[in-house]
Amino acid sequence: MGHRLVDASAPARLAAPDEGIGRDELALATRNHGLPLEALRYDVTPPGLHYVLTHYDIPYVAEDQPWHLIVGGRVRRPLELDLAALRAFPEVTTRVTLECAGNGRALLTPRPVSQPWLVEAVGTAEWTGVPLRLLLAEAGVEPDAVDVVFTGADHGVERGVEQDYQRSLPVDVATGTEPEVLVAYAMNGGPLPPQHGHPLRLIVPGWYGMAHVKWLREVAVTDVPFTGFQQTVAYRLRQDAGDEGEPVTRIDPRALLVPPGFPDFMSRARVVRPGQVPLEGRAWSGRAPVTGVEVSTDAGHTWRRAELEPADGRRWAWRRWHLTWDASPGEHVLSARATDSEGHTQPLDQPWNRGGFAVNLVQRVPVLCLEGDGTDPAGQPAYASRQ
Repeated sequence: MGHRLVDASAPARLAAPDEGIGRDELALATRNHGLPLEALRYDVTPPGLHYVLTHYDIPYVAEDQPWHLIVGGRVRRPLELDLAALRAFPEVTTRVTLECAGNGRALLTPRPVSQPWLVEAVGTAEWTGVPLRLLLAEAGVEPDAVDVVFTGADHGVERGVEQDYQRSLPVDVATGTEPEVLVAYAMNGGPLPPQHGHPLRLIVPGWYGMAHVKWLREVAVTDVPFTGFQQTVAYRLRQDAGDEGEPVTRIDPRALLVPPGFPDFMSRARVVRPGQVPLEGRAWSGRAPVTGVEVSTDAGHTWRRAELEPADGRRWAWRRWHLTWDASPGEHVLSARATDSEGHTQPLDQPWNRGGFAVNLVQRVPVLCLEGDGTDPAGQPAYASRQ
C-alpha cells in the first residue's frame, strides 16, 4: 500500500564529508538500542538487553485485546487464527541470533544517513511458536505460489510512502525446514515484550532482522513477486544511486569481543593491567556454520586462533570463543574475525554500499594496558591521558 510511488533506485542520503550525526539520526538512536557488548557473556540475551529496531511506532496491544492472524492469498483454505488456535499447533523452540541489517553502518565513509549503528545491533533469544510451514500446509498453498508476504501492525511513512511494514520470503523458504521459519508468540519462555512484536512475530533463522516481521497480523501467498517498499526500495545492496541492487538476505559472518577490563566513560576505550587477560566473545553466520575465530592484539598485523566452543546442535545461534592474552603495558587494538564452513570471512577494510547494509568489518577495540605501578606507559598517573 502507499499514497505515492518511489522508484526502486531512489538512493538513501549520504552524509557530507564533515557532517556529524544529525538530530534525525539521534532521534532514531534514542528510540532504538543495541546490545551492551559486555552482555555477550549471556548465552541467551535477556529481552531488555537484546537489540531493538522499530521502523514506526510500537503498536499498543492490550493484554485482553483479541488478535487474529489471517492466512490467505493463493491458498485453498484461508485461515483466521486467534492465539489459542495458534497454540493448538505443535510448538517449537529455537535459539536464534538476530542481527540488524544495518549493523556497522556508522563505521562507513561516506556514512549512509539512517540508524547510526556501530556493532551492537545483535542479540540471541529462545523463540517459541508454530512453524510457518504447518500453517501454510493447513491453508493449502496453490501450485503457482511464488512469494509469501508478511504484514505487521506497525504503520508509518518512509521516503514519502505511507505503508504498513511488509516483507516477503520466497515460498520455498517459507515452507522449508532449513531454516524452519516460526510464527513466534514467546521469547525466552515468556510472552513477547511489546518492543519485540507482542503478540506475534516472524522468526527467520539465519536472515537479517528486516525479515523478522513484528506484530504480525497477515500472511498472504502470492503468485507474483512482492514489490513492496521494504523489499524493492529498502534493504538492497547498491553501490550507485541507479543500481537495482541485490537483496539483503542471510547474515554474513561476524565475531564480537567482550570488551576486556573496564571502560573509560566517554571514549569506551578499555583499561587492563599487565599479565594474563582472558578474552572471549561470540561468533555467528547465517550463511553456514562458523568453523573458526581468529584474534589479533596488534591491530590486525598477526592473528591467533581462538578456541571455539561446540554448537551443541544450535545451528542458528552464536557460539562462544575464548583465548588468553599476555598483555604488556602500552596501547593496543584488539580484533576478532569469524570464518564459516563455506569460506566466508570478515573483511579488514571497510566494505561499502549506499544503504549501509550487511557490513561485517572486523571489530577494533582500543585497549590501554597500565604499568604495574598504576601509571600509563608515559609515566602519567593512571587514566590521566584519558581525562
